[in-house]
Amino acid sequence: MPSSHRLPRLASLRPFEHPGYFAVWMGALISNIGTWMETVAMGVYVTQTTGRAESTGAIVALSFLPAVILSPVGGALADRFDRRAYAAFGAVLQAALAGVLTVLAFRGQLTVPVIGVISFLNGCVSTLTYPAFGALLAELVPPEELHLSTSLNSAQFNLGRILGPTLAALVLQAGGPAWALLANTLSFFAVLVALSRVVPQPRDATAKREPLWAGIRRGITVARDDEDISLVLVATFFVAALVAPFIGLVPVFAIRELGQGAAATSLLVTCQGAGAVTAALGVGTLAELFGQRRLRGYAATSIAALSGIYWLAPTLQVAAVCIFFLGANYLVLMSSLSASCQNRVPRQLQARMGSLYSMVLGAGYSLGVWFQGALADRVGLRFVALSTSAIFLALVLTLRMLRPTRFENVAEAPSEVQPFPDSSH
Repeated sequence: MPSSHRLPRLASLRPFEHPGYFAVWMGALISNIGTWMETVAMGVYVTQTTGRAESTGAIVALSFLPAVILSPVGGALADRFDRRAYAAFGAVLQAALAGVLTVLAFRGQLTVPVIGVISFLNGCVSTLTYPAFGALLAELVPPEELHLSTSLNSAQFNLGRILGPTLAALVLQAGGPAWALLANTLSFFAVLVALSRVVPQPRDATAKREPLWAGIRRGITVARDDEDISLVLVATFFVAALVAPFIGLVPVFAIRELGQGAAATSLLVTCQGAGAVTAALGVGTLAELFGQRRLRGYAATSIAALSGIYWLAPTLQVAAVCIFFLGANYLVLMSSLSASCQNRVPRQLQARMGSLYSMVLGAGYSLGVWFQGALADRVGLRFVALSTSAIFLALVLTLRMLRPTRFENVAEAPSEVQPFPDSSH
């Protein structure tokens, strides 16, 4: 692994100068590539086995459903235990589940119901442990670099989305789904190696004494009582419900509206990922130029306009260019919102704020992509997507007119939070 001091001195890459962060980021990237290889392999397998798009969608839904329900629990657990050990435990469980799929695939005993069960279990493990991973990354960098850390984490996710499907296509052609599943199983060991290089951080002993459900209620109460966090979570929900469905509806847009096929779908997905990675590299410079708060306001306003332009694209080439910039804008906005949630609270509450953000994002996106997809079958995709983009733009402009500095001036300093209560009382 390269030494962090040899990396370019680009502002957006400053978190890489912290060895622990760089190690965990690389481990997550390798694991994410493996996850996308498994996702593609299982999608192909289920589609070829059943011949039904509904079955493929159901498998995807099973992996995302736990996020809506279990995110607050995952956040409370992550704030309760040592985050490094907790994240490592989650990686071991996910490796075990991937190993089961791999063994069944090599033995020719893989079935769609088994895939559904393991996808659901994997979604549960991921939801319960991801807040620990996100909070661990946050504590490996100074507070002023948290936005950059969040952006780079989104960049590695999008790099995995670009590299994973490409490698999966090669592996599927050469050896079949079992080898793609094996690659994913092995990829979790990269996370374990990376976590072994992180120096454990001292924990707040009072956090362990707080009952689990009290910890969950505490996180929700802090978010509810902090007006800035509440605003960020509301904004996250509306972005997820009204704009973010462009991600899940890419195949429908490419096939129905542009008259293309699978290759066009892959192109648009790749261009979105490339835009996100590019934005992650430049977000530090933009934040220094405009300031993080003002940049957040600009991103919230421009994303609606970029979304509308994308949905109006007359050709695949124009759509590819538009989704590149839309993907970049989306990363800037969402990484800023996520960082705001964690920056507003003390370290011992950061995982809970991250989990609430994930819950709101997952709920908004699931509702939005389902509703827009269902309505598009009746009145047309372009009309629905343009309407939701216009609604979001109207909401942002209304907020900026009624409270012109509110959205841009979400404070970054931790709010005043009372110490953990003694559970014996």
